[in-house]
Amino acid sequence: MFLAIGVYAFAMTAANLSVAAFGPAISPLNAFLFIGLDLVLRDWLHVRIKLWEMGVLIVFTGLLTYLLNPASGKIAIASAVAFTAAAIVDWFVFAKLKGSWVKRANGSNVAGAAVDSIIFPTLAFGVLMPHIVLLQFVAKVFGGFLWSMIIRNKA
Repeated sequence: MFLAIGVYAFAMTAANLSVAAFGPAISPLNAFLFIGLDLVLRDWLHVRIKLWEMGVLIVFTGLLTYLLNPASGKIAIASAVAFTAAAIVDWFVFAKLKGSWVKRANGSNVAGAAVDSIIFPTLAFGVLMPHIVLLQFVAKVFGGFLWSMIIRNKA
């Protein structure tokens, strides 16, 4: 479980720092690689840790991003807000869905990806960018699906 928490924190921090360094153009790639992984790990952790513990993890990774690159402050704040909102939606949907872990994880990932894809770039860059929102959403859902196939036997 500690490995999953470490990977989750690393992926979120790496995504934040790369967006701070490269801007919105890197967002779809981050969404596929890092955020898809985070969505699936969030579901994996959902059955292992308490909601408040996930909240602490989200805030910690936002603070870590800021400490590693203070210029990324706006990115870290946008990330923490978006991940918190997405985590709540993801948690609720995951808890309500019935069926296998893979079905629940991917169903909740769609909801979490939608929330995160709208909130993060809008707060991080100060404007709604529909093309970035759409690309991020598709990349998160697809990336989350692939990661769920890798992690499913561990759930």
